[in-house]
Amino acid sequence: MTKDNRDLDVESVSAHEEDKTLSQEVLEKYDTDAKVRKLKNRKLVWLIAAIAIAYSVYHLYVTFNPLPALQARSIHVAVGMGLVFLVYPTFKKQDRTKIPFYDWILFIFSLGTAGYLMYEYNDIMTTRGGIPNTLDIIFAILTVVLVLEAARRVTGIILPILALVFLAYPFISHFIWMPDMLMTRQFDLGDIFGQLYLKTEGLYSTAISASLQFIFLFILFGAFLAKSGMGQLFNDLAMALAGSKQGGPAKVAVISSGFMGSINGSAIANVVGTGAFTIPLMKKIGYNKNFAGAVEASASVGGQILPPIMGASAFIMAETTGIAYGTIALAALLPAVLYFLGVIMQVHFRAGKENLKGIPKADLPRTKEVLKDKGHLLLPIVGLIFMLYTGMPIAYAAFYTIVLTVVVAGFRKSTRMGFKDILEAMENGARQSLSVMIACAVVGIIIGVVSLTSFGTVMTSAITSFGAGSLFWTLFLTMLASIVLGMGLPSIPAYIITATMTAPALAEFGIPVLVAHLFVFYFGIFANITPPVALAAFAGAGISGGDPMRTGLNALRLSIAGFIIPYLFVYNPAMLMIDTTNIAVNATEFALPPIWEILTITITAIIGIIGLSSAAEGYFQSKLNIVFRIVLGAGALLLIVPETYTDIIGLTIVLGIFLINFLKSKKDNTATAAS
Repeated sequence: MTKDNRDLDVESVSAHEEDKTLSQEVLEKYDTDAKVRKLKNRKLVWLIAAIAIAYSVYHLYVTFNPLPALQARSIHVAVGMGLVFLVYPTFKKQDRTKIPFYDWILFIFSLGTAGYLMYEYNDIMTTRGGIPNTLDIIFAILTVVLVLEAARRVTGIILPILALVFLAYPFISHFIWMPDMLMTRQFDLGDIFGQLYLKTEGLYSTAISASLQFIFLFILFGAFLAKSGMGQLFNDLAMALAGSKQGGPAKVAVISSGFMGSINGSAIANVVGTGAFTIPLMKKIGYNKNFAGAVEASASVGGQILPPIMGASAFIMAETTGIAYGTIALAALLPAVLYFLGVIMQVHFRAGKENLKGIPKADLPRTKEVLKDKGHLLLPIVGLIFMLYTGMPIAYAAFYTIVLTVVVAGFRKSTRMGFKDILEAMENGARQSLSVMIACAVVGIIIGVVSLTSFGTVMTSAITSFGAGSLFWTLFLTMLASIVLGMGLPSIPAYIITATMTAPALAEFGIPVLVAHLFVFYFGIFANITPPVALAAFAGAGISGGDPMRTGLNALRLSIAGFIIPYLFVYNPAMLMIDTTNIAVNATEFALPPIWEILTITITAIIGIIGLSSAAEGYFQSKLNIVFRIVLGAGALLLIVPETYTDIIGLTIVLGIFLINFLKSKKDNTATAAS
């Protein structure tokens, strides 16, 4: 090896280490979940690893050997909460190389919250009939305090403050100075904390049930996939398929981030993880740094709405609504495809406008070689989809998919997992689950208060009252409420809160529960790219070196289809591939609409999304002036609206402007060639 080559290798390693350091700094800045201790004492490291692995084993065990709901859920929260106090520092600037004594005390207290319920379970369920005594109330208060502190460390301050606001409500709701619509009867400590601790309608609500039964297992599945090299497969496959195209690296970012976001369920972590690779490539071929960060953010957030996994939110939706997972995943498919089409087309048109090329094919991996090396890792996902659509219980499907991942990874030496790798995957899965678990527990406080005080009915009444009987204005207000409630929150608690607080308002207009939940789910998720609290976009700006607010505004424009599509499937649920004719609001089963109707909606929506993307970027085959952009945008919106007369008008406008622009481009090219 020559000296120059050695110098080049050293520079490459140095640059790689700098990228890793930057990614970690950005992740810790915008995702408190990443701010973990880095202990020097190896015995403590092994102890925490052992607890995390035991935590994973517990979830695998109860999948086939279920405990009573209150017991199983309390263990899930208690052990996870205990791990939080060992893994996460109390303050940002605290020494992360050791665990202070008081965190060991909090760890023991955390285990005690479940130990007490296990010991007193029979008396609570029989002798006392769920009515709390003094000791019950003490342990309930202790549990609430521990949950809020654990959530502060993991998710930041926003979610605990929101929970405290709700928790304060039943203490003051009986006062004479409260508005009439908010006034309730007087509640005592037993009413409030008994609801939160001794029942499955508070801390241990359906949110924790979903975390225990489904979310943990799918996070564990994601940890096994990551250990086998799935992330690299998605990147390589996206590079092979799209890297050489116009604006290739940006298309790679959209494809790889979409798939990874669907599996890992964390938009911010996905922005940092895949963005560390894709954002420098986008900047290298000429994309503006604000736009590059926005592409990664919009694609990563979009992964949360992409079947089959949808960041595990699909499983919570199934648990909350009683609708089969397969129905939810199928309903979410076309809107997700249209969303990603909108992002990719804007990326494509931006590349055309700025004459940005792709990466030379010689520098890219070949599709055949990528599939030959790691293509077998796709089999567990195929197997998961097959198991879910054949009606296998979700928890069983998750368990068998984890086993299948280990087996399939063994097909090739480069992906094979040894016993150590399996243990590390179990530890990583347990650690990664903590943020979701503790967020679901805090959301349980909100759910408990809403259930106790009927505050949800008040919220529904307020939204419908301000909507003044108009479906559109009610949808608009529901959208705003969902975005505000979802700001600064991970996707899963954002969905649970919006589903609890805002979705019921749509039932007043006869909107089926599936449609209503998907509507609020979209806007709760998109809070991550909606300024001023666009955390996913800010993380993208941290990697790209761009301005956070400008990156957020770019992400908002890239995601424009996602802000329109939910309105469309409310007005015409055939876009969700369900027939809602003459069905009840709380229906859980739907027939397919006529195939021709699905095809018509799909084709017109695709053309409309392409037109909208072209108008947003001001480019098709050549640049569009402001008048053409406005007219094209209006035509695209008419085309997206699923009505026959709007489709005809919209199609005429969009195709007419495309034709004019194409002929102009051809004429310009001919003139350029002649000169």
